[in-house]
Amino acid sequence: MSSVSDNQLANKAQAWSALFSEPMSELVKRYTASVFFDKRLWKADIQGSLAHAEMLNAQGILSAEDHAAIQRGMAQISGEIEAGQFEWKLDLEDVHLNIEARLTELVGIAGKRLHTGRSRNDQVATDVRLWLRDEIDELSLLLRALQSALVEVAEKNAEVILPGFTHLQVAQPVAFGHHLLAYVEMFARDAERLADARRRVNRLPLGAAALAGTSYPLDRERVARTLTMEGVCQNSLDAVSDRDFAIEFTAAASLVMVHISRLSEELILWMSQSFGFIDIADRFCTGSSIMPQKKNPDVPELARGKTGRVVGHLMGLITLMKGQPLAYNKDNQEDKEPLFDTVDTLKDTLRIFAEMVGGQPNPATGNKEGGITVNATAMEQAALKGYATATDLADYLVKKGLPFRDAHETVAHAVKAATTHACDLSELPLAVLQGFHPQIEKDVYECLSLRGSLNARNTLGGTAPAQVRAQIARHQARLAA
Repeated sequence: MSSVSDNQLANKAQAWSALFSEPMSELVKRYTASVFFDKRLWKADIQGSLAHAEMLNAQGILSAEDHAAIQRGMAQISGEIEAGQFEWKLDLEDVHLNIEARLTELVGIAGKRLHTGRSRNDQVATDVRLWLRDEIDELSLLLRALQSALVEVAEKNAEVILPGFTHLQVAQPVAFGHHLLAYVEMFARDAERLADARRRVNRLPLGAAALAGTSYPLDRERVARTLTMEGVCQNSLDAVSDRDFAIEFTAAASLVMVHISRLSEELILWMSQSFGFIDIADRFCTGSSIMPQKKNPDVPELARGKTGRVVGHLMGLITLMKGQPLAYNKDNQEDKEPLFDTVDTLKDTLRIFAEMVGGQPNPATGNKEGGITVNATAMEQAALKGYATATDLADYLVKKGLPFRDAHETVAHAVKAATTHACDLSELPLAVLQGFHPQIEKDVYECLSLRGSLNARNTLGGTAPAQVRAQIARHQARLAA
């Protein structure tokens, strides 16, 4: 083992130290250090370093002995970090220099040879991509779990009638299951966006060195294959300075959170006494410090708020990059905290929503306890309040030969009459309805019922229970694949 002191290691880790006549001030050291947040990249850093070392050995740049020593040293470092025994040092600035310094301490000169043909510029870009690739894979599974939970609730409520709204006014009746499947479609698109972004994340910058490439005969494609990356960044300047992949991921994450926020807003409204459509399990709610009757939907409220946090990170990353000249600049150190927080926020939100929507097993009974209880009666009663079947009456008249615009006007008069009499369209006597148009017959009442309206919309993508069940089957097959 080398007897190099900590101060010597810190000094030697700074490749520019011989050029400078005074040490970095403690304030600047703290201001510029990233080790206490970028240390989460340690697995990716070691993974990238091992692939780089393997390639250097294959190319005859690194001896077999040095390669073996690096592998041995990295294995020990991994064990120390996992055991919480690794000492992260502020003097060593970041995750890369901390690991390299410890490697050199463990294996001596072989550790110093590891950095041949690379720079921290391409090293950090590689580490972030490797880390983000794995996080996207985990997020994709969480998105799948949330979709499955929504499909499960939709299946139980394929025939429950909910007032569909436009402008937050009662518009037409829809199946509650159909409504939930709209969010499944949103989250399915989110999963597609993440998968597509992953392809661009999963490209290798390593070997671009500081900005211009290297004079060593590197085999970058070999490293990409070792790391199961889909390609190599083709321009060295772009390779080290590009953060499009982080922005693109954060944009996709922002859309996921926007969809979560829309669902949250509806859950909050539905749970309020003014709606009373659902109840959220106590374990996802809190009470009031002063009002003992209160049960607050804190989880969806907080998720709605955290959406602004993630969208703010997207704006921050775009602003970070907008004025940077090529190639790498220290500004890019500021990409990590918003990216890390975006991933953490999204993972936590998806986990808790999948559990809140789908429920969880009760250890005592073994039964699955749902997080959301549906009040089907309250939903159906609300659908009766806004003349939700008015369009159905217009369609009925069109089928009798009336032009739609004329039918629209006729129904408007019928709604006005129902409003005057404080009743639903279906409660108007047949004689009154025939006064608006003589071709209205007794069969009109089937069209004016909520159930008849629902069943009539039996086209692809419609809200008829038969269509809802067909969509549920499609999603179940897709999610099981």
